[in-house]
Amino acid sequence: MKKIISVVGARPNFMKIAPIHKAFKKYSDRITHLVCHTGQHYDEKMSKVFFDDLELPHPDFYLGVGSGSHAEQTAKVMIEFEKILINEKPDMILVVGDVNSTIACSLTAAKLHIKIVHVEAGLRSFDMEMPEEINRILTDRISDYLFVTEKSGLENLLHEGVPSDKVYFVGNVMIDSLCHYLPKADESDIHSELKLEKGKYVLVTLHRPSNVDTKDSLDGLVNFLNTLGAKRKVVFPIHPRTKNNLEKFDLLKGLNENVILSDPIGYIDFQSLTKNAEVVVTDSGGIQEESTYLGVQCITLRTSTERPITVEVGTNQLIGIDLIKAEKVCLEVLDGNIKKGKTPELWDGKAAERIAEILSEKLG
Repeated sequence: MKKIISVVGARPNFMKIAPIHKAFKKYSDRITHLVCHTGQHYDEKMSKVFFDDLELPHPDFYLGVGSGSHAEQTAKVMIEFEKILINEKPDMILVVGDVNSTIACSLTAAKLHIKIVHVEAGLRSFDMEMPEEINRILTDRISDYLFVTEKSGLENLLHEGVPSDKVYFVGNVMIDSLCHYLPKADESDIHSELKLEKGKYVLVTLHRPSNVDTKDSLDGLVNFLNTLGAKRKVVFPIHPRTKNNLEKFDLLKGLNENVILSDPIGYIDFQSLTKNAEVVVTDSGGIQEESTYLGVQCITLRTSTERPITVEVGTNQLIGIDLIKAEKVCLEVLDGNIKKGKTPELWDGKAAERIAEILSEKLG
């Protein structure tokens, strides 16, 4: 019996591992698939929601590393994950995305000569100030099997000299989860709970420091939200750090009554909100992909994206972090000036099946 340990660390990882875990069940007679939750995203309430929503089993291993600086988090994961690898002796580990857990577990496995599988390989923002970019590049460099979601990933890995026999274009496991859970999302009560009319609201999700960490950026954000709130209801599931900053600078009371601040929202309810939004404003990578698949207008407040296919063929518009420009583009969308898009190649809900099939062959 061969053994694979998959790693989840932060919220987006859950949606990527869930379809892979399901796909491995087909090979359960010869592959044992275990899940290690590092606890990098340490809100137990949210983690529980994701495991329940996505029908993931409770993790076989929980490291409980919690918060800390990038170095602290990475080091804690490496120390604890090494113990698991020494004890379990897996044939492979599988990591997804670009969080600190991704590079920490990959480095640990590489030093123990355990094969590494990287799902979502080859994505590049070309912004080395993003910690995620460093994680992506280093993880790809030491991985044995690299599974790619879009053509830019193939091109980037080719330019970086990664041997082509390590690289597989399989599609997007995030879209697998989305496809699988859309019927459940359609049954969500989130719109009635928030008193929203489907197709007549703006969904906002911002968490990057450049957008939410300074008084100047938050002043601009409040003005931006209020302008949109004058036209539509605005739903903003707010990161605790962002909420604390708004309170610290005494800005919460300045928000328009149409701006609805909520706690972080579970996966199923959030997909329902995304699917039925008139426009999504985000600085998240995954939401750029999900909105493109759903055909929902997306305004990305970043200067670069590691998912260029969402701009090239999808509904995403990458406009930088100038909120005056963002306001203009959003109002144009609300006035009907929308960007038409199509579904990227192999985003068909079957990426995890392809991954499991390839790895089962490699394991023999």
